[in-house]
Amino acid sequence: MSFFMDSSKVQGDIPPTPANAGSGVVISPDTLRQNRLPAGQSRTKKWPVLDASGTPAVDLNTWKLRVFGLVGQQVEWTWQEFLALPKTKVFADFHCVTRWSRLGNVWEGVSTRTLLELAGGSGSNAGFVLAHGYDHGFTTNLPLADFLAEDALVAFSHDGEPISPDHGGPARLIIPRLYAWKSAKWLSGIELTPSDQPGFWERNGYHMRGDPWTEQRHSW
Repeated sequence: MSFFMDSSKVQGDIPPTPANAGSGVVISPDTLRQNRLPAGQSRTKKWPVLDASGTPAVDLNTWKLRVFGLVGQQVEWTWQEFLALPKTKVFADFHCVTRWSRLGNVWEGVSTRTLLELAGGSGSNAGFVLAHGYDHGFTTNLPLADFLAEDALVAFSHDGEPISPDHGGPARLIIPRLYAWKSAKWLSGIELTPSDQPGFWERNGYHMRGDPWTEQRHSW
């Protein structure tokens, strides 16, 4: 596991609010809570870097994102094809299971709903998603309903800048309503499955769903 603190994007004392998000931005509903910090969390003004096995080398010339499994049709995009898809912006908070939260992030990318629509929708038996990463076969699982939330997206930009490799660039999954390990970095594939299959952290004791508001940190 690797961890360090990225001080390149330091927020002010007052966290951004939905009023700061601008027009046309999807507002994650958790940012409208009176208390935006789930139990056991502390706000950070910086942006910590935490991952299972270090930052992989991802070549944009060979990068591809694949949607497969229980979908109408398997689809795959190159980097340029992905950037040409309809885009969305989302204002959301970001909660790590290691007890820090970064409030008021603006992500830009492609809505998960758009990606699934382009794959012909989900099959009748699909109930879950297994997200695949470029980092040594990393996977994480989540319910299809969470994957298709209005504020979920595959992001390539954070706060107006390309997502750096250490933070999961060129593109990472963002699922704001679950703990951040479900927002898989270095995304390479989205697989729809009939059953809930544990990913890397889930096989090592993390919760199968990971709702920060009910402190679903571990499976025990």
